[in-house]
Amino acid sequence: MAHAQDTEAGKGVFKKCAACHATDTTTNKVGPHLGDVIGRTAGTVEGFNYSKAMKDAGAAGLVWDEAHLTEYLAAPKAKVPGTKMAFAGIKKPDELVNLVAYLKTLPESP
Repeated sequence: MAHAQDTEAGKGVFKKCAACHATDTTTNKVGPHLGDVIGRTAGTVEGFNYSKAMKDAGAAGLVWDEAHLTEYLAAPKAKVPGTKMAFAGIKKPDELVNLVAYLKTLPESP
């Protein structure tokens, strides 16, 4: 069954991500910033030290769209083996749908 997207609920789910990721388009923390993540090629944030696996995934054509983000956020190490992201993944389908909906609302690069 498909879940309705709820960006406000997704904002709450994002609290699991906020220790390592900022929602603007300039601040890198432990993880790269997530502003403008939709449509961005994996492993390409300026000044962020990605794993070779993530850079290789981007070089091979991985672009963060709704489908790829959903797969990655459900099981990061399954989607990009060798990623430095230690997070185990969002296991509840409704939380995953809402989180991706929220990520779609983040600012784009100026």
